[in-house]
Parts: sequence; C-alpha cells; structure tokens
Amino acid sequence: MKLLVSSCLLAATSALLAGCDSSQPASKAAPETAQARVVQSQQQLAPVNVRTTGTIHAHESAVLSAQVMSRVQQVLVHEGDSVKAGQTLAILDDASMRASVDQAQAAVKAVQGQQAAAQTQADLAQSTLARYQQLQAQKSVSPQEMDEVSRRAQAAAAQVEAIHAQSQAAQAQEASARTMLGYTRIRAPFSGVITARMVDPGALASPGVPLLQVDSAGALELQTTVDESVITHVRKGMSIPITVDAAPGTAISGTVTDIVPAADPSSHSFLVKLTLPRSAQLRAGMYATAAIPTGSHQAILVPRSAVLLRGSLNCAYVLDANSIAQLRYITLGSTQGDMVEVLSGISAGEKLVDDPNDRDLAGKHITAESSEARQ
Repeated sequence: MKLLVSSCLLAATSALLAGCDSSQPASKAAPETAQARVVQSQQQLAPVNVRTTGTIHAHESAVLSAQVMSRVQQVLVHEGDSVKAGQTLAILDDASMRASVDQAQAAVKAVQGQQAAAQTQADLAQSTLARYQQLQAQKSVSPQEMDEVSRRAQAAAAQVEAIHAQSQAAQAQEASARTMLGYTRIRAPFSGVITARMVDPGALASPGVPLLQVDSAGALELQTTVDESVITHVRKGMSIPITVDAAPGTAISGTVTDIVPAADPSSHSFLVKLTLPRSAQLRAGMYATAAIPTGSHQAILVPRSAVLLRGSLNCAYVLDANSIAQLRYITLGSTQGDMVEVLSGISAGEKLVDDPNDRDLAGKHITAESSEARQ
C-alpha cells in the first residue's frame, strides 16, 4: 500500500516538473491594428484673451409712439417689412385735428380781413394828415384841428400794428394745428426693417405708448461690457474676434467704434460697441462673445478635429511610444483658428489620432494613414 502511494506521488511530481521545465514561454495576443491619420501637439506662442459677452444691435433703433391721443385707424406694416425714411407706417384718427386746422384757417382769414380794413383806415388817416400839414403851412387850420388829425393817424397806425400781431398769432395757431394733424401719421425716421409691431387698428394710441419698432438696415454692432481692468487693452479701430452661438463655425471680427468714457458705478465696467461685418447669419438680438487680447503665453495646441466629446468631457486618442492609442481626457482653452489650446492632459510633441469619428481605437496599434488614402 505504501509503495502504491509513493509511486503516485512520484508520477505527479514528475509531471509537475516536466510542465515547469517547458522551454516554450506563453505568448501574449498582438494588439489589433488600425489605420488613422496622425497629428502632433505643438507648443507655440498664443494670445491671452479675456472673453466678454453682449448682444447684437442695429446701429440705429427707434421705438415709435404717438404724440397725440387718438384712435388707430390703420397699421400699414408688419414685422420684417422693409421701410424707407419718411414712409407712413400707421394712421391715427384725424377728425378732431382737421377741425382744429379748419378753425385756425378761418381765424387767419378773419384777421386778414381786419388787417386790410385797418390798413385802409391808416392810409386814409395818413393822407389826411399830409393835407392838413400843407394847410398848416398856409396857416389855414387851427392847432387843435391839427392835433386831432395827427392823433387819428397815429391811432390808425397803432391799429394796423395790433392787427398784424393778431395775424401772426393766428398763423402760428394754424401752423400748430397742421403740426398736430401731421402727428396722426406715424412715419419711419430712417430706412430699415420693422422688428416689432405692438398695436392693431382700433387701439387707443397715447403719447409714450410703443406702437412700432424700426431697426436701421445695414451692418450691425455688438454692445458688450468690459471690466475696468481690461479696458486699457481696448482702443478704437482695433479688430476683435467674435463668436456667435447662433452661427457656429463662422469667423467674425468686430471693429471697435465706440468706447463709453464713463464706467457703470455699480459694475465698474465700460460699454464698448463693435461694428460687425454684413452677414446673412447675423440678426439683432443674438448673443455673441468677444475675445479681447490682453497678452500672450506659451500654449500647447492640437487640431480641433482630434478632440472628441464623450458625454460632457473632452478627450483625445494619444499614442504611446509603441503607437498604441490611449483615450485621454483633456481640458481645453481658447480656440485659435483650426487649433485649440489644451490646458491639461497632453504634453508638447505627443502624437494624436486625427478625426477618429466614432471608432473605438483604445488599445489598438495605430499605423499612420497618408493624406491621399484619407481622401
């Protein structure tokens, strides 16, 4: 029995030693190979930008309201309509205004009649005075008669002056009535586009109540607030890169045209206006961001096409010394054309997979693909 057990142990030990003495090592599976275009991170001097936000406005914008209280008869325009300077946009009820004009015209005619009669009396009194003066030279009239004629001539002249003043007042009243009549026509102050219509026919228009809004046609401007610590870097005529959320991928540069000299005491910021180029993608009211350059620094840049978005995190496939792709999460900074600054996660000179799309390349051996093959 002991001999049988010893034989079994000897056989098991021999088999174990034979397995350990195997001269062929275990081999690892080779990584899968994939072709992709490879790019390299670069370290170069990049500008330091301070970003400020603002809203795009028209160069001129007017909210129109009535200057007299009256009922709205017609509204001749709608939102989006192009209008010319002086064009009638809305018509108010003008019955009372026309009555005032007619009344003022009648007053002017009445005064003009009185003025003509007074002038006739003054001319007669003046000619009578001239004849009495001749008779006085011949000592044919008494001093009392001469005084009476002279006083009548003076009174007639004074009456002409008084009625002339009344005539001027009547004419001014007529002009005022015509002006009030003109207020029943709401006209465009400049050429532009109707951006808001706040009234319909039948509504009662009152002074100060908005009826329509007109924005001038042509180039737009960005109005943004700049902190007092940055305002020294802004000057008139300088070009500043602009990004518009509603127009992604569109390169826009705004020109500083106006810097309000006084800061807002509550926010300690200055209002800066930048003229934007004409573009069919830009509309008044859009949200935009201006990147104000304040200096420069050494930055690591990679092509934007090499950056992926996984959920809400930015990442990239980085190649190690053996060209094995590793998915690495990175922190991005400002965009410089087709390049983007990497704040953390990538060092200068590292190789990355460009435009990986939705391919899963983690752990795969990457062989560089030529640009001709890519096309």
